[in-house]
Amino acid sequence: MSILPTSSHIAAVTGSTGAIGKAISRQLAAHDYQVIMLCRDASKASQAVDDIIQKTGNQYVSFKLVDISRKTSIRKLAATWQGQLHILINNAAITPRSRQETPEGIELQFATNVLGYFWMMQEFSEIMKHSAPSRIVNVASYWAGGLDCRDLEFKRRPYKNGIAYQQSKQADRMLSVAFAKRLNAYNITVNACHPGDVNSTLSNNLGFGGHESPDQGAETPVWLATSKTGGVVTGKYFEQKEESYCHFMNDKQAVEKLFQMCRKYSE
Repeated sequence: MSILPTSSHIAAVTGSTGAIGKAISRQLAAHDYQVIMLCRDASKASQAVDDIIQKTGNQYVSFKLVDISRKTSIRKLAATWQGQLHILINNAAITPRSRQETPEGIELQFATNVLGYFWMMQEFSEIMKHSAPSRIVNVASYWAGGLDCRDLEFKRRPYKNGIAYQQSKQADRMLSVAFAKRLNAYNITVNACHPGDVNSTLSNNLGFGGHESPDQGAETPVWLATSKTGGVVTGKYFEQKEESYCHFMNDKQAVEKLFQMCRKYSE
């Protein structure tokens, strides 16, 4: 059960037309949060909003269009945002099977899975400071590792989507610590979590299925967004609603190096 006065609290979820993202949005709506689904496809988004309203009875569900892989799109979204934002769930992720680039020339999976999280936290930090107490939940994965700061975009290494995905999820955990340190004084918590093994487009592109339902996969992100723990603990990694040790997040020098490298993409 949520500990917040939910009727006045606003949550935004990226990647919210995907299997886990939609389940996260629906569960938050069932808790009576105002939910803003952040999506790229207006048709899918409209259908998802209608479905969630019908199933939850919560009329305060809407969507906004944004391309998480593009800094300019995120900046435009933040610049035109009206009102507060109490919960940001960074969930959008892709696993293209071949190496692709954004119009800006950034490798697409890195741009979406890593820089998308970074830019969302960066651009919405002021809004969330004014909305505090606020929370950021970064959906990462227990399948993480292999971060190569010498070749973040696979310009030298052969691109393999599984390796790129593992790298991106390690980076998401590490960036959670970096932002937790910077936002703690403003009463904003930042945590990362593994959602669950859900059969989705993402998992299928990686060659996996999934034995958990989307609602099961959404449980830990929603718990971090609504529970007492998620409002007190910051800079940690969780699996199945339990804090789990992450050695990537404890390497302070590596965390700061990655943060500074990501920040250069914002200049």
